Amino acid sequence: MILHNVYVLSDTTPTEVVGPATQRQVAHFHNLTKSSNEYIYLGSQTVTTSNSIHLDPGESKEITLEPLDTIWAVSDPDGLELGVLIVRQSQ
Repeated sequence: MILHNVYVLSDTTPTEVVGPATQRQVAHFHNLTKSSNEYIYLGSQTVTTSNSIHLDPGESKEITLEPLDTIWAVSDPDGLELGVLIVRQSQ
């Protein structure tokens, strides 16, 4: 199954961008901004702009998630867009 979405992120409140599933998922993330110094941070529900990895403008990352794992995101500055493509593995 393939799912996709674009999320508009807050700079203070984490947004769940990949929810839990009963099977393994591969999530592809893309920072849709092209302006310099505009970053998206990925992590757990407690992600902030100072405690996790970030995506540079225009950068993409792929993360494999085990069942029930989730990914949350925030942005700096407020209002950046994150493109997400999720591929769920067959059971």
